[in-house]
Order: sequence, then C-alpha cells, then structure tokens
Amino acid sequence: MKAEKIVYDHNDTSFGLAVFDASGLMEIDIYSENRAVEGNVYLGKIVKKINLANDKFGFMVDICDGHEAFLNSFEPALKEANMSEGQSVVVQVAQEKHAEKGAKVVRNVQLVGKYLVYCPFKFDVEFSRKIEDVEKAERYRKLVKENCAGQEGWILRTLSVEADEAQIMAEMNELRDTYENIRKKARTSNAPALLYEKESPLFEYIRRYKDSLKEVVVDTPRLKEQVEAAFDGVVTLKKEGFEAYGVEDAIVEALDPAVKLKSGGELRIEETRACVAIDVDSGSARHVGSIDALNLEAAHEIARQIRLRNLAGKIVIDFAGSSEYRFMKAVIDTLEEDLADDACHSRVLGLSRGGNIEILRQRRRPSLRDLYTIECPTCHGSGRVEP
Repeated sequence: MKAEKIVYDHNDTSFGLAVFDASGLMEIDIYSENRAVEGNVYLGKIVKKINLANDKFGFMVDICDGHEAFLNSFEPALKEANMSEGQSVVVQVAQEKHAEKGAKVVRNVQLVGKYLVYCPFKFDVEFSRKIEDVEKAERYRKLVKENCAGQEGWILRTLSVEADEAQIMAEMNELRDTYENIRKKARTSNAPALLYEKESPLFEYIRRYKDSLKEVVVDTPRLKEQVEAAFDGVVTLKKEGFEAYGVEDAIVEALDPAVKLKSGGELRIEETRACVAIDVDSGSARHVGSIDALNLEAAHEIARQIRLRNLAGKIVIDFAGSSEYRFMKAVIDTLEEDLADDACHSRVLGLSRGGNIEILRQRRRPSLRDLYTIECPTCHGSGRVEP
C-alpha cells in the first residue's frame, strides 16, 4: 500500500494521524499525551515482584501510565535482574498498554535515529534485511564498526544507504549524546519519571512513506514549518483536519465488526483475548469462480482492515468455500503481497490443518477498538447479557 496523504490532528489531550492511499483511508493512529508510547524511556519504580512459570520471575513497574507495566527479569544479553520493591530501574516501552493490560517494558534500551539504531547493550553491527544495496551496507557496517566507542551495538536502517558517511557519523554521535543524557537524568530524577520521549510519530510516518507521499496536512503554523524542513512535498495548514477529511466517521465505521464487500459478501471481525477471528461470508456467491473472486477481494480488504484497525497477535481467517490449498494459494499470495511492507511485521503462516489461514502480526500499539472503547462491565466483552 502506497500512502499519498497524511493528516495530523491535535486536541487538548491527544493527537491523531490518518494515512490515505489512492482508494481512501488506510491507517489511523491515536496517541494520548499522558500515555507511555513505544520507544519512550522511563525511570520506573518496582512495585512488586511476581513469580512466572519455569521458576522465572518478573516485576510490575510504575512508569506513571495509569497501569503498572510488566518487566521480565530475563532479557537476552543482559544479566538477570534481581530487584526488590521500591528500587528504581531505567526501562523502555517495548509494547504499549492495550485493553486491560499494562505496557511491557525492557531494560535493553534502543534509540532509533533516521539512519541508525543505537543499542548500548549489544556488541555487534548489523544492517536491515530490507537494504537492497548489500555492498554499500557492508561498507557502512565496516565504517560504523571501526568507529564504535568501546562495547556498543548498532543497526543500519533501510534509509542508511541514502546517507553519506558524514551523516552516518553525525548520527552516531547524536544518538550517543542522547543516551548519555538519559543516564544523567536517571541519576538526578525521582522515579517514576520520563527520561526520553521519542520524536513525534508524524516524522516517522513521513519517512516510512517518503517514496509515495504527496501531501501532509497539519494544524499549526509551527508544525508546518517543521514538516516543510523534513518533507519536499505539499504541506497544508488546516485546523480540524480529521473533520475536514471525514476521519471521525471512518473511525466509527472501523469499530463496526461487519465490513461489506463490493461483491455482496461480508467480513465479520471479532477481537478476542486469545486472537482476532475473521469470517468471510460469501453472501449470494455460490459457484467456484465467484467464490474465488470473493475470497481475493476479501484478502485485499482484510489486509486493509488489519492496518486500519491495527489488529495484532494471532489473526485467524475463515475464508468462504473450500479450504483446500489449491483454492487458497492465490489468497495466501495476496495477503503476503499486501502485508509485505507492513511496519508492524506481519507474517502469513499459511493454511492450518483446520482449513483456516493464520497471520501473526507484531503488537506495538493498541488496536483502534482498545483506544476508543472499554470492556462492558455487564457482559465482560462477550457481547451477550443475562436475560
């Protein structure tokens, strides 16, 4: 999917980003200004120690997010944490809170720049698998490795091969300085406290869709100036951007479990605690050819709805008609193609033994439903009540 327009809208307590492609709205993201966002670094306070399976343990950490965050005592490449209630610890949000669950945090802090990711607790230099110019990536990997300051790790991002060596070196120093500032603030702050707030997600979206993006709509003159410095396309100033582009109506529509297909079929999307279940209803389609066409249409729409609703975790899809692989191969290929550039790393697992297609998608932010609704205190999310 190729984004053409991004609309930014801000109110007193939150801001939102709406991404449009040629056919309409493709992504919506809402950020609360009081919510711990993925990538932010905090000085957290240990609230309690909890026992996990296999003699492992973890901690509940106060990071001033309204819910206690979870920290596993074990992380690869780090010594196992053994702390007690009241102690302070520097943590980074790895997964934001969703539904009734708090955020997940890690001690293995990583700072993301435009070209590089700084990993203070790693001891090697890697580059993104999405980089096509492997020869240049290897040259830059050698450059970064030669300029490492002691034991530290780096990851060359996809955009790194578009930078020159001076820009790579400058960002290395900038990210090191940022981490040093985090350490200094941690020594002088009282937990819980915010130590580092990552840049506005708007600029990450601009970089993500830079090859196809034509216009960015913002709501303040100051932000317009900032975007113009980072984006060569059209930057439009428009207050109440969501209302002007019908985003609020689209959000209401995206909260509906039912999605009508142009062919007459329907998707039914149900978010449960264990997984997301999607059923494809064939409607009036009966013969093989029409069902095949319906399933292909449904596959395209499902990929769009996954992004639009920010569905994550295990996604189980029951397509219409026969579940034999020869009928489902084109559907699987369509899902893989449409989700290939998904920033949340979707993986189509293929056809299960039960005849369903399964997808695993990384959970980084709450789903649209989690952001805009709360669990019903009567039915506890089942959608049914006692007579």
